[in-house]
Amino acid sequence: MREAHRRETAGEDIIHMEVGQPATPAPRAARERVARAMSEENLGYTLSLGLPELRERIADYISTRYGVTVAADRVVVTAGSSAGFVLAFLAILEHGEGFGLPSPGYPCYRQILKALGFSPHLIETSEDGRWMPTTTDVEALAASGAAGLLLASPNNPTGTMAQAPRLKELADRCAQHGLWLISDEIYHGLEYDVEAETALAYSNAAIVVNSFSKYFSMTGWRVGWLVVPEALTRTIERLAQNLYIAPPTVSQVAALGAFDGIEELEEIKSRYARNRSLLLNELPAAGLTNILPADGAFYLYADIRDLTEDSEAFAQTMLREIGVAATPGIDFDSLRGHSYLRLSYAGAEHEMSEAVRRIGTWLRSR
Repeated sequence: MREAHRRETAGEDIIHMEVGQPATPAPRAARERVARAMSEENLGYTLSLGLPELRERIADYISTRYGVTVAADRVVVTAGSSAGFVLAFLAILEHGEGFGLPSPGYPCYRQILKALGFSPHLIETSEDGRWMPTTTDVEALAASGAAGLLLASPNNPTGTMAQAPRLKELADRCAQHGLWLISDEIYHGLEYDVEAETALAYSNAAIVVNSFSKYFSMTGWRVGWLVVPEALTRTIERLAQNLYIAPPTVSQVAALGAFDGIEELEEIKSRYARNRSLLLNELPAAGLTNILPADGAFYLYADIRDLTEDSEAFAQTMLREIGVAATPGIDFDSLRGHSYLRLSYAGAEHEMSEAVRRIGTWLRSR
């Protein structure tokens, strides 16, 4: 990202496929609500658990989207999903305890755990399991003494999902062994064939992490939410009071407005769907022939072992020679990621088309 920014600042035409963020601003309804609040309201501290009105709106959204009833008292507004993970880990884990993480997976999971004094237990997912943890993995976690499992569906970087039967199996097996289940649902809303299901449909004990960053197109606003068992609410409230005081008020106001922008957000999603189709159809002809199933989010995870065994050097060379920025797989899987590359298709459609053209010309010349 730093090198792509440096080159762009120097005048190079860089296509950004390295950053997992929408190219679109927050929905108009969110921006308009903030503009009114800026001129009319005192945007001081809110309660540590968030604006009561926003907690109610999130609970209503969950009920409408999934058909699952959640009391607003179980909703915690957070300073992005990152703060949500910090609060969840601190609320349920003792110092030194282990927690199961899928690999490949979002690197901040393991770094947050380590920074807080906990131990990541990496689960090597596979193509046979659609790059999702299995009940066998849960059994192994229980035998190892780990405290729980983190499931991300859709997953970053693979874009794959745990369909409803698998999700239920994992929730049931975690409950059977007394393991916590944290479900990262930040990419919910961004599915293209089958809608993602929430872990709340199968477990009242699950902790759900979500955010306004991805589907709601609000990465820089830094506002997210947790849904937690009622017994954890007071613990998390005390942690939030001491660590963050409260989530950013202006961002919570924007989040309230975002719920009135669903029609606009669905149009943005349709752009991702077009980008996804374009890349899946044209990248194989360009030379990236082995791409993992892309159920959701806005990523493609490409197996590039026939091109390189050093994804970091490959990504650096691609950026330097053709101005296409992508993320090497080693960010997500230190053991097998040398042979993978993550490509984000959250950008504009014309940029995706140009990226395919550049990659094809470049690979044919190598």
